[in-house]
Amino acid sequence: MFYKLLIVVFLAVSLQGAPADGQKKKETLLSEKVSQMMEWTSKRAVIRLNGEKFRRLIRAPPRNYSVIIMFTALQPQRQCGVCKQADEEYQILANSWRYSNAFTNRIFFAMVDFDEGSDVFQMLNMNSAPTFINFPAKGKPKRADTYELQVRGFAAEQLARWVADRTDVHIRVIRPPNYAGPLMLGLLLAFIGSLAYVRRNNLEFLFNKNVWAFSALCFVLIMTSGQMWNHIRGPPYAHKNPNTGQVSYIHGSSQAQFVAETHIVLLFNAAVTLGIVLLHEAATSDLDVGKRKIMCVAGIGLVVLFFSWLLSIFRAKYHGYPYSHQIQSVSRSNGHCSHPDPVHIQPRWWIST
Repeated sequence: MFYKLLIVVFLAVSLQGAPADGQKKKETLLSEKVSQMMEWTSKRAVIRLNGEKFRRLIRAPPRNYSVIIMFTALQPQRQCGVCKQADEEYQILANSWRYSNAFTNRIFFAMVDFDEGSDVFQMLNMNSAPTFINFPAKGKPKRADTYELQVRGFAAEQLARWVADRTDVHIRVIRPPNYAGPLMLGLLLAFIGSLAYVRRNNLEFLFNKNVWAFSALCFVLIMTSGQMWNHIRGPPYAHKNPNTGQVSYIHGSSQAQFVAETHIVLLFNAAVTLGIVLLHEAATSDLDVGKRKIMCVAGIGLVVLFFSWLLSIFRAKYHGYPYSHQIQSVSRSNGHCSHPDPVHIQPRWWIST
C-alpha cells in the first residue's frame, strides 16, 4: 500500500512539472528567436530570409512579434524595375523605424528574394513581386495583411500608414536629404537673375503678356499631366514584360500611371492647345487668307488627332469609358491593356496565368 502511494505521488509531481517544463522551453525558444531577430536588425534594418529562416522564425511557433515581409525579385535576370524602386522605399521605411522612438521588438522588417527563397513563394502560392505581407504575432495573415500595392503605390509614407493600421506601430518616415530640388531651384533663380542683370537696361520682357502666358501654360500642362503624382508616388518610367519583352508606357489601371505616360499626356495636351491657338489666330489675325486657311487646317488636324489619342488613353485606363474616336493609339488585349504591375514570376512548377 505504501509503494502504491509513492507511485501516485510521483506521477502527480511529474504531471505537474511537465507543463511547467514545456512552458519554460517555449519561453526559452521565443527568447532565442527574438534575440536573433534583434541581432540581425542591429546590423541591417531589413532582414534577408531564405526558406529555412522563414520556416523557423516566421511559420514555426512560438512568436510574439509581427513581421512585415517584402517578397521581391531583385536579381537582374528578373528584369523587375518596380522591385528595385519598391525596395528603395521599403529600406527608407525600415531605417526610419530602426533609428526612431518607434523601434521595438514587437515588429521586424524582412525580405524574401525569389532567387534566395523560391520555396517560400511556392509555399505561399505566390507568383508575383513585389508583394508586402504582414505576418501578425497571433494567427494567420488576413486579407488586409496583404498590402494593396496597385491601389496605394509603394511610397514609404503609404507603407507606414498600412503598417500602423496592421500593427499599431506608428513610424515617422525620414528620407535621406535630396539636394537635386534645391540645386535646380538655385540654378533657375541664378539664370533668371543673370538674365535680368544682362538686360537691366531693358526689362520690358518682364511685362510681356506672351511670356507670362507661355509660362503659365507650361505650368498648367505640367500639373495636369500628373507630374505631382509622380513626385509623391515615385512610379517607374515604364514597364518591360519579362516574359514577352514588350514595353508598356501606359499603365492598364486607372489607379496608377507611369512617368512615360505623364510625358505622353503632356505632349498630347500641348498639341491640342497649340491647335486651339492656331484656330484662334486663323479667325482673328490680319494675315492673308491663304495663310489663315493653312493655320485653320493645321489647328483642326492637331485637335482632332491628339484629342482622339487622349480619348483612347482614357478608354484604355477607364474601362467602360463611353466616348472615343476612330483613331486608336493604345493596343489592347482581350478588351483591355495588360496590367504591368506587379511582375509575374513563372517558374516551371507554376501554372501560367
